[in-house]
Amino acid sequence: MPELHADFSQRVLLHTAGMDWIPSPAAGVDRRMLDRVGDEVARATSIVRYAPDSHFPAHTHGGGEEFLVLEGVFQDEHGEYPAGSYVRNPPTTRHIPGSAPGCVIFVKLWQFDPDDRTGVRLRPEEIEQRMVTVQPGIRSAQLHRDEREVVTLEAWSSDAMDTREIGGGCELLVLSGELRAGDDTLTGGDWLRQPAGQVLRLTAGSNGCRLWLKQGHLADPIHARGPIPDD
Repeated sequence: MPELHADFSQRVLLHTAGMDWIPSPAAGVDRRMLDRVGDEVARATSIVRYAPDSHFPAHTHGGGEEFLVLEGVFQDEHGEYPAGSYVRNPPTTRHIPGSAPGCVIFVKLWQFDPDDRTGVRLRPEEIEQRMVTVQPGIRSAQLHRDEREVVTLEAWSSDAMDTREIGGGCELLVLSGELRAGDDTLTGGDWLRQPAGQVLRLTAGSNGCRLWLKQGHLADPIHARGPIPDD
């Protein structure tokens, strides 16, 4: 599968709960592929499921790795990360990922600037401490910010609304609740990638929602595709 949703000028909405799990090379580790440029070593966005007591072999992240733990507990030699944790492993970092109890993560690979060395490890309680009200009905915690992107986790109250100019494009993953994006309704696990230069009109459902949001990273066509692995 060398390319999947690889035209970053196109809007993509995926209801991931209905997607098939595809086995990875590691036993007990399966994936739902959202976008991909490359074969097994790829610039990729995926939802990855670790069965109990499964792991990947030790490896170095040539293009960096960013992930959010959705269920269970993710583990490596650096620590344990329960559901709600956010981790950013920049290029050149190395680890042995796995999970004794099992877990599900949302992960992005090979999407860093090659010179980026900024790591982030935030557990749920640390993210909650960062939450601030950005407008009525919307609280936001900044997870990472640099010159090309801003990554946040947001909690929206019932029927909260916002219209955003997304000059640099964005992608979001609904973690819980319901969110309307234009004419589309998104629920937990749904992923939206909105290209640069568009307006995003969002409304939370009657019970509110929580979402992960990355903005700005689709402005530059080169950065939008990320480094293309050649190994």
